Amino acid sequence: MALSEADNGWSGGEEEGEVDVIVKTCVLSGFSESSDTRTLISSLPEIHEDDRTTETAIQRFLVIMNKYQEQPHLLDPHLEWMMKMLLDLVRNESSPPSLVHLSFKFLSIVCKVRGYKIFMQLFPHEVSDVQPVLELMSRQDPNDLQTWQTRYMLLLWLSVTCLIPFDLSRLDGHLESDGAKTREPTMYRILNIAKSYLLVSDSPRSAASVLVSKFMTRPDVKQRCLGDFLDWSLTTISQTSGYSVRDVMVLDGALQALAKLFKHGKRDDLLQYAPTVLQCLEQKHLSESSEAKLRKLSVKLIQRLGLTFLKPRLAAWRYQRGSRSLAANLSASQPITATAAVTPETETQEQEEDYDIPEEIETVIEHLLVGLKDKETIVRWSAAKGIGRVTGRLPKELADEVVGSVLDCFSFQETDNAWHGGCLALAELGRRGLLLPSRLTDVVPLIVKSLTFEEKRGACSVGSNVRDAACYVCWSFARAYEPKELNPFVNQIASALLIAAVFDRNVNCRRAASAAFQENVGRQGTFPHGIEILTAADYFSVGNLNNCYLNISVYIAGFPEYTESLIDHLITMKINHWDSVIRELATKALHNLTPQAPDYMATKVLPQLLSVAVGMNLHGRHGAILACGEITHALYKLGLQTNRTVVDIISPDCVEALKNIHHLLLERKQYRGFGGALMRPAIFSLIEKLSLSKMPFKNDPIISGWQWVIDDTIQTLHLISSGAKDGIIAAVVSALSALCEEYYQDQTGQADSQMQDVLVSQYIEGLKSPQVLNRSGSALALGCLPRAMLHNKLKQILDGLQQMCTVSQKEGNFTEARRDAVRSIAQVCVKAGVRAGGAPDSVLCSENIADVYGVLLSSLNDYTSDSRGDVGAWVREAAMTSLLELTLLVARDAPEILSADLVKPMMCCLAQQAAEKIDRYRAHAGSVFLRFLHSTNPVVPHIPLREELLNILPVETLTTLNWNAPSQAYKYIAQLLGLPEYQYHTLLGLCVSAGGITESTVHFSSQSLFDFLKGIQNDSVALAQFGDTLLRIFRDNLHNQRVSVPLLRMLSQMLANSCFEIFTTQEDHPFCVDLLNLCKDCKKSKDISKLRACISVFCELIQFQGDVRKKVLSQLLLLLCHSFPVVRKTTSSQMYEMLLTYDDIIDPEVLDDVMTLLSDTNWESDLATVRPQRNQLCDWLGVPRPQLVAKGPVQVS
Repeated sequence: MALSEADNGWSGGEEEGEVDVIVKTCVLSGFSESSDTRTLISSLPEIHEDDRTTETAIQRFLVIMNKYQEQPHLLDPHLEWMMKMLLDLVRNESSPPSLVHLSFKFLSIVCKVRGYKIFMQLFPHEVSDVQPVLELMSRQDPNDLQTWQTRYMLLLWLSVTCLIPFDLSRLDGHLESDGAKTREPTMYRILNIAKSYLLVSDSPRSAASVLVSKFMTRPDVKQRCLGDFLDWSLTTISQTSGYSVRDVMVLDGALQALAKLFKHGKRDDLLQYAPTVLQCLEQKHLSESSEAKLRKLSVKLIQRLGLTFLKPRLAAWRYQRGSRSLAANLSASQPITATAAVTPETETQEQEEDYDIPEEIETVIEHLLVGLKDKETIVRWSAAKGIGRVTGRLPKELADEVVGSVLDCFSFQETDNAWHGGCLALAELGRRGLLLPSRLTDVVPLIVKSLTFEEKRGACSVGSNVRDAACYVCWSFARAYEPKELNPFVNQIASALLIAAVFDRNVNCRRAASAAFQENVGRQGTFPHGIEILTAADYFSVGNLNNCYLNISVYIAGFPEYTESLIDHLITMKINHWDSVIRELATKALHNLTPQAPDYMATKVLPQLLSVAVGMNLHGRHGAILACGEITHALYKLGLQTNRTVVDIISPDCVEALKNIHHLLLERKQYRGFGGALMRPAIFSLIEKLSLSKMPFKNDPIISGWQWVIDDTIQTLHLISSGAKDGIIAAVVSALSALCEEYYQDQTGQADSQMQDVLVSQYIEGLKSPQVLNRSGSALALGCLPRAMLHNKLKQILDGLQQMCTVSQKEGNFTEARRDAVRSIAQVCVKAGVRAGGAPDSVLCSENIADVYGVLLSSLNDYTSDSRGDVGAWVREAAMTSLLELTLLVARDAPEILSADLVKPMMCCLAQQAAEKIDRYRAHAGSVFLRFLHSTNPVVPHIPLREELLNILPVETLTTLNWNAPSQAYKYIAQLLGLPEYQYHTLLGLCVSAGGITESTVHFSSQSLFDFLKGIQNDSVALAQFGDTLLRIFRDNLHNQRVSVPLLRMLSQMLANSCFEIFTTQEDHPFCVDLLNLCKDCKKSKDISKLRACISVFCELIQFQGDVRKKVLSQLLLLLCHSFPVVRKTTSSQMYEMLLTYDDIIDPEVLDDVMTLLSDTNWESDLATVRPQRNQLCDWLGVPRPQLVAKGPVQVS
């Protein structure tokens, strides 16, 4: 359908971008690689012996040719010279076999792109070509799977050469050779070749069937060999079981040959054999085969047999449309006329209507009807075409019976396969004019049903192929019938197509329906508002499901002809759909459609939905409850425009029914179990929408019932399946917020003190629950309370949230709850508002702001990890978002309480997060940092070194800098190292990135770090300050594996890149002495990765002069007798590399001995074996031998 739509014009907008899309689909204007192809083919004689160059040439040729798969006709002017060049190589007697095979490989590539039917016509087919092709064919090995292209192309060549207009016996000459040995006649040689290749297992089998269809239809051959060949074919078919792979191949070849033979052969020649062939096929029962290709070939052959039984003629009774010009249909000046063509030939045909129809036709049609219900699409499509072809030769009465049998496929007892096959058959019949207008009254209702056909199967559904085929039927009807014939059905078809175009779950079906609608608008010209709708619902617009449901449907419903049909479809088919996404979209669509038909919604739709909302179907109940809330809310918004309340619009019965939904669900215990995961969010949506609609339920018992289900859900969140938890939490929070806003405060905006005390106490108590989800729900519930409910309770709420964050962060648990508590802190403060001199129990003020910022800044250092990874990142992200909201609010309303002591650590922590390794959180931190820096309304006060930051991060970076890309982000981040206030935190973040394991992050972060260090290489003060900061980070995180391991890796890289070369000129520089002492502490670790990183740093520290060098060697020699064999091995290999790099650090006389001992010793042996070798190294290097420790666990010896 997509191709059809493209062929018949495009009805989209005029925007330049959309036009470009269309233009780019057809960018090739000719064969531009002509010279490259000539060069490539000319080079074949030189490259054919080298497998590598041959493979390269083939791939290059494939790349060139595959570009023209969509437009193969562009190759036509060039096919002749390509074929001539390649066949010259083949015909050259000096060409080796490898060159011949390579040439045929190239020919097969061109043939694949252009199609064999066109390409084979270009083969030379003189009389002189017959014998050379036969000789070349006879020299081929059918079992050589590497050269199948040669045999394939030779068989196609032979198919053309065998059509010479001379009796083949003239080519035989004297059949007796000089040795008196009789040669086989040419006719039988070709026949034997064809038979043998019909039985092979590779592609030449298809080419052999083409050869049979051309060869066996020659006058001289059919006279002598046709009967024998058919006997051989039927015998072959009869003798196979059809179960083994070999039998399937044999059947495939024989059926292909017979199908093509009956397609190209003359009816008079084949009619006598047709009953026998049909009988053989019936006996094989191929329709029951498990192989789809055999079933397809069986259907193909049977339809050809049917056409053989019937005289070739055009049915006089068929419907014939006159002008098919789009211009004529769309032009008002040209009258549209179409009549059945009446000619003398037609009159003759009408006289022959009553000729005898062979009995076999009934069998043929029966098989084709069975094929329509096959489980494979290719079989159904072949059967549909067969129905169309055979019906076109039948008398009117029999053809009508066939149409009736096809319509029987559209029964709800039939499978989706039968519906699909029936649609394809109807499209074929309509396209051929065999479906008379009198039948449209029966057909159109079935097609309308097919456009919405869907059957639930397990966890999914089937029927998208049926709906797509139904669109094809509508498309074909648009081309087949005059507007006056379809006029009675226009509204039905137009509405059904638009419903499919905007509401179908499958994007292909939506696009197919849009294309069919466009075709009808163009060809019929009678669809209401067709052009206007096409501009909104074109092929590209309907690709987005949300856009279809929420926008396009509203536009279409603006036309009265379609309004109610769209709404009715949503009510009957979509709110009870098996896919929850579709149900939810349908309810939102109903909300948007309500303004188009408010009275219809209030009087017809809402009562109907209310009965479904308390029904027994789970999906229907879920969708109906959601829809009731959405429609009620939409009616409320409409009522505001006319100063009417929602109870003035909907009936009292509906109001009562809306109120009773919760009670009925509770009585039936439908909040429990699997269904509860759907019912709870549905009822929460209803509570929210009814609260927003200001339903008059204040002080009604239903409010207590609603509050109960909210509280019960928060307390039992841990019992709900994981997939539904997020949706339920979001729904319960929205419902609670709306409920409190509407029903728990009076006209003056004062909260109900009793409910306020109960809810706040209850949710603060929930923050201490042992269940993480209960804590999350309670935290979010506190965050969603309206401002009135926070009055005089702010301190109590903030204390509860802060305590939960602090305690759980120390214990390393309840991460999700901590994330939600951090979010809620910001929400509570934003709702309470900011006032510098306000009361800390009601607003954010100078007395409580430090505590709030303290917990948020503490959350920025949450690096909790569990089996899921760095889950603390959730908390850090929430803290950054909360700081953004809160800081901008305070800066706007009370900037005086935002002190430098709060802003500086916030900006430093954000700089650290912007330097870390996880792209998503780095990007979030970077964007928040830039937002603070460049905010002008309000301006964030007290940002340290604001001017320097603006020079590094100018305002353009707000839009141009992609923080997600390490290649862009780190070159800006590294510049912050030059600012003293930001150096510590930025370096702390960078060391985690540069010492990490993600290649791209490590590369760009370390490169930016080295670039910065290169800039301060000659500034000893700046470098010393950087070194002190680095050591301070190391000291602070000595036992923090998250930082210390990547820090050691980064140190190793920095030392290896001579970043501290200025320090190596001084003996025992404080930097290297302190670093060595810190590394000695790390050496006590049991973590292998940390020990390896530590060894690398030791080996790089050897470059420093003074006593530190001896101490480093002493540490390395201690590690050579570490208790872990892998550590000993790593130490020896790193020491070996160290001595290769720094060969001047030891006496040259012992250097070779040391290197030999390090490399030859098996350091993974037991300690007793390696200790003497280690001691020998101590003696050579002038380091005292370590002494054994008598007590305590032996770490090293």
